[in-house]
Amino acid sequence: MSEALRHLKNDETDLSSLSAGIDSIPRRVHTARTGDDSFAYRHPVLTQAVVVSDAMSVCLAIMACITWQRIYDTPDELSGALLLANIMAAGAFFLFPKNIPLLDIPDLTRVSCQIRYLLLPVVFGEVIFCTVLLMLSWPPAVTLRMGAEWLAFVVIALMLERCVGTYIVHTRTVTRRLARKVAIIGSGGEAAQMATRINTRMQRMFRLVGIFDDQGSNVDGTIEQLVAHAREDDIDAVIICFSPAEGGQQHVMDILWRLRGVLADVYVVPSLMTEDCHGWPVERFGPFSLTVLQRRPLSEWDMLEKRAFDLTASMLLLVALAPVLGLVALAIKLDSRGPVLFCQPRQGFNNRYFNVFKFRSMYTDMSDMDAARQTSRTDPRVTRVGRWIRRLSIDELPQLFNVLRGEMSLVGPRPHAPQTRAGGQLLHEAMEEYVARHRVQPGITGWAQINGSRGELVTRDDLRRRVVLDLEYIRAWSIWLDIKIIFLTIKREIFSRNAF
Repeated sequence: MSEALRHLKNDETDLSSLSAGIDSIPRRVHTARTGDDSFAYRHPVLTQAVVVSDAMSVCLAIMACITWQRIYDTPDELSGALLLANIMAAGAFFLFPKNIPLLDIPDLTRVSCQIRYLLLPVVFGEVIFCTVLLMLSWPPAVTLRMGAEWLAFVVIALMLERCVGTYIVHTRTVTRRLARKVAIIGSGGEAAQMATRINTRMQRMFRLVGIFDDQGSNVDGTIEQLVAHAREDDIDAVIICFSPAEGGQQHVMDILWRLRGVLADVYVVPSLMTEDCHGWPVERFGPFSLTVLQRRPLSEWDMLEKRAFDLTASMLLLVALAPVLGLVALAIKLDSRGPVLFCQPRQGFNNRYFNVFKFRSMYTDMSDMDAARQTSRTDPRVTRVGRWIRRLSIDELPQLFNVLRGEMSLVGPRPHAPQTRAGGQLLHEAMEEYVARHRVQPGITGWAQINGSRGELVTRDDLRRRVVLDLEYIRAWSIWLDIKIIFLTIKREIFSRNAF
C-alpha cells in the first residue's frame, strides 16, 4: 500500500493556481440553479480532437491556397518558392505555443476565447510566409498580396471548423458524453452540500451518480455497491467527502484501498488530509480544490490511442497470419474430435467478464472451463497438436478476434479464468493488489510474459512476481512500450521454455 501511495505523489499537477479546499464552499445550500460557465473543465479527448482538427483545417486551407495561387498568380518557375513558404508557414502555426486552457469547456465555445487561442499562431504563420518570400527576393507588393491570400484561406477554414465544432459540442449526445460521471462517498452535511453544488451549478460538466457510504440513511448505496456499480456503468471520478469528526486520514486510506480496483479518479477534500500529505497533487474540480489520491492509469486519449493501434495492428496480423490460422485449425480437427476453438470466461477490463477465444489444445471431454486445475508441463489432457501450438503460443492467436471486439488489447496483463488459484487460494484472495491489473485492457501478451513470468501459477510468489510486472507495465504505458513488447514476444516468448 505504501508503495502505491508513493507513486500517487508523482502525478504532475499545477499547484500554483489552486486555492484552499472545501472550506471555500458556502454553508448555505443553493436551491436555484445558476450558470455553470464559470467553472472550466478539460476533456482530454476533446482537446486533442480540436488540436488535430486545427491541423487538418490549416493543411486543407494551405492546399487550397497553393492551388489558387498557382492557377491565378504564380508562374511555374516560382511555384517551388511558394510551396516552401506555405510549408514553413504551416510549420510555424503548428509549432507556435498554444494556450491549451482556452480549449477547456466552456471556453471552447466562446468566440473571444478562440480568437485569443488562434490569433497569435495565425499571425506568426503569416509573418513566416511573408518573410520566406522576401528572403527569396520576391517584390514586397506581390509578397503582401500572397500573404493576404494565405491569411484569408486559413482564417476561413478555421472559422468553418470552429462553427461546425461548436455545433457538435452543443448537441445533446455529445454534451452527455463529455460530462464526467461523479460519485460521492460520505453521508453527512458536507457530502449533501457537494452533491447540491454539482446538481445546481455544474450539470453541464459533471453528472452525479449518487452518494454512497456504509453509514447513514440518506445515501444511494454502500461503498461495495459503488464498486459493483462502477463495473456496470463507468464512473469517471469518486470524491471522498465527510467531516473530520466522521473519520480522519486513516479512514480515507481504508476507503481508497477498497476502491483500488475501481476505474476512476479518486479525490478527497483537503481538510481530511494531515500536513505530511500537503505535497500530494491538488486539482481544481469545478468550484472545489481537491487532493488527488488515485488516477486512472490511462486517460481517455491514451485509451483511444491504444485502441486505434490495437485495431490497426490486429487486422494486419489477421490478414498476414490467415494461412497459419487455417492450417492450425485443420490440424486440430484431424487430431481429435471437437471444435477448433475453445471459449473460456475470463475477468478483464474493469473486472468485467468476457469469453476468450483460443485454439483447442485439450481433449474435449477433459476440458476445464473454469480452470480449476491449471495446465502443467506433462498434462495428459493436452493433445499432440495442442502440445505444439501451446509451446509456440499459437493457441493464443484467435484472441485477435477478442481484440477486434474490444474485449482485449494486443498488450496488457494476461486475463485469468475465475477459478485460477495460486498457493491454494483464488488469485484476488492470494494477493490483494491483484485487482489493480483490471484497470487496463487485458492483453494477448504483456510485460510479465516477456520477462519470463508465464505458465502455471504454483505459489503466491509466482503470482506476486507476475502482478508486480503487470503493475510496472501499467505505470509506464506508452504506444512505444506496446510495440517493444510485441517484438520481444516474437523474439523471446515463442521459444520460451516456460510455454507448455
